[in-house]
Formats: sequence, C-alpha cells, structure tokens
Amino acid sequence: MDRTNSKYGLMTTAIHAGEVPDPTTGASAPALHMSSTFVTDQVAGFSAHDLQDDGKYLYARWGNPTVNMLEQKLAKIEGVEDCICLASGMAATTAIFLTFLSAGDHVIVSDVSYAGVAELARDTLPRFGIDVTLVDMSDLGTLQAAFRPNTKLVHTESPVNPIGRLTDLAQVCKIAHTAGALVSCDATFASPMGQNSALLGIDLIMHSVTKYVGGHGDAVGGAVSGSKLLISKIRGESAIHHGGVMSPFNAWLVARGLSLLPLRMQAHQSGAQAVAEWLQVQPQVTKVIYPGLPSHPQYELAKKQMLNTSGMISFQVGDAKTGRKIAQQMIDRMDIIHYAVSLGHHRSLIFWMETEGLMETSFRLSGTQLESYRSFAGDGVFRMSVGLEDPADLIRDLAVALA
Repeated sequence: MDRTNSKYGLMTTAIHAGEVPDPTTGASAPALHMSSTFVTDQVAGFSAHDLQDDGKYLYARWGNPTVNMLEQKLAKIEGVEDCICLASGMAATTAIFLTFLSAGDHVIVSDVSYAGVAELARDTLPRFGIDVTLVDMSDLGTLQAAFRPNTKLVHTESPVNPIGRLTDLAQVCKIAHTAGALVSCDATFASPMGQNSALLGIDLIMHSVTKYVGGHGDAVGGAVSGSKLLISKIRGESAIHHGGVMSPFNAWLVARGLSLLPLRMQAHQSGAQAVAEWLQVQPQVTKVIYPGLPSHPQYELAKKQMLNTSGMISFQVGDAKTGRKIAQQMIDRMDIIHYAVSLGHHRSLIFWMETEGLMETSFRLSGTQLESYRSFAGDGVFRMSVGLEDPADLIRDLAVALA
C-alpha cells in the first residue's frame, strides 16, 4: 500500500509511529498520561487560542501526549499530515459538519450511512439552517445534479453501513472538487487498510476507532485525518469549543490495537472470504453481499479501489418473518458468534437489520433510493462482522443457527 508520508513499511509504521522510548525511565512501551493539566513555563493568555504550536501541553482538552501519540500513528498510516481523535465516531462526524458548515450552507450526504449520521443529517443539521441533500453516491449522475452554488461538503461512506454498497471515491472527489466542495468519507467499514483514502482524493478521512482501528471492543473513539490546515480548524472548533475529546486511556487502548491493524485486517479478510463463500451456497441464504465475492454488484470497483475487502458481510435469508426467526435461533444456538451490535472486533458479531424498521427511523428512503437499498438488503440483512476466530468454527456456529 503506497503511503505518502512514511519512509517505513506499513507494519513498521503501525508499530512505531508516534512512539518514542520514555526519556525519563527508558520504558519501551508508550506511557499513559492521565493528567488533566500540565505545568508550563509559558506566560500566556487563558484562552486556548493563545497556545503556541510548540508541542507543549497545558490542558487535556487542548492536547494530551497519549492522545497525540495515537493521532500521529493514524496520520502516518493514512498518509496525511495530521489527525484529531475525538470521543466517538459520532463526535468525529459531528466535528466535520459543525466545523465546515454554517447556516445557509448546503451539504450532500450519502442516503445510506451509519444510522446516527443519517439521523444527524436529516433531523439535526436543518435546525442549524444547513440544507441537506441525501444522495445515492453510487449514482454519479444524481450526485452531480445535487450540487448547488452553496454546496460546501460531500459526506460519503464506502462500503456503506449496513448493506455493503460501494462508492467510487475517486469519481466522487473529482466531481466535488470541481464544484469547490470538500469531501469527507466514513471509512470505518473498510478500515485504514481497506483503501488509500487520501490517494483517492478524500480531504477528511473519518473512522469510528471503536471498530477496526481499536479492534478489541473495549474503547470508544473517533478520528478525522487530513491536511494540517483542515485538522487545525477541527481542533480549534470541535475539541476546544465543543469539548468532545478522547480519553487518554481510550487512546492508549486504541493505539495498542492499531499497532497490529495490518496483521488483523489480513485475518479479517481471509476469514470473511471463507464465511462468505460458505454462506453463498447455503439453501437458507438468498443473497450474500461481500466485496471479495465476484457476485458483488460492484466487484470490479472493489478490485480497483479496495486493498483489503475487510470482514463485513451482509446476507439475506428471505422475508422479514424468516429473518426474525433465524435471528432468534442465533441468539438461542450460537456458541462463538455474539449476537450484538458494533463491528470490527476480534470477536465475531452478528445482528439482524430489518429494512422496514430502518426506513421508519434512520433512513426513511423512498422511490429509487429505496429500490437501490432493497436491491442490496431486500426485507432485511444480517450484518456480520467476521472476527479473528478460526473460520471453520464460525461456519459450524452459523450452520447450527441456520438449520
């Protein structure tokens, strides 16, 4: 994977970026700095805007050594200049919206996205005088037609949660940048290993680091990576004024997981490929969506854009009634796979996501947008996050649940 700002290989970068031996003790492992305030030799004003960009710390909401270590590591892995880590994935997306959008501006958002983002775009942003257009980003013609003179931002996902539809990110960026808009992308499903977002043209790369980046399901957080100029704007607005900063303890946990991300994603991909191929030939399963399968409707785009097809599988089992029945069988019968929300953990997770319910709450699609959603999801999908267990054991667990 070509990265633009590290002279080392990806695995070496994941382990060493942002880390140095402790200058006092010589400790090899990175320290956990929990202090909320730091002794200073600066005679400065009380506002965070009086801070000098000299690497010194004053107050944890403005900057923390452990959080900064994670930020440096993520920036290097993404191949960009800077990164800011925040309290959650939703905090990261909200930071993008509230930093780069103001009353009277227009934003184009993927019509299918993480549920919280869909609800934020549809219900919250208009209250602040921000115009929102929801677009199927796989339809580039519709995307181009959605631009207005006041369009400031395009927010997309690839693959989209929960149905696994892909977005041609290079083409989206070309269209948006020609119109003078920034592009942000929620790349959580793909992980930093799944696509070179910066090389594809993304200005603001967003991750819920709760998922693949942390990888162990024990720390909540979010991150936005990009140029130093753009990230400094988010830091000055969101971290300082909105206050949704990441806990140093969570940053320490996430950084430990990130150090092994390249290895983990290889295993996630290998396991998901085996499970997806098995699911595809089961009589109870009517459709499988996984970017590594030739049957994926956008398989050619996946081969061009994705460097790792990740561990996220969506599959159908017929109508909603059958889906609910099998979901209960999973709860009752599975020994290894956890029936739970979230994704990207070392443990495999699965959850039933019924189309009708999502249309009533998060997405509320109609017309061609609903048709596009149903072409991937039907009456509902099981969203499976394939973990790091032996694929044969996962297949055995699924076989019992589906029987």
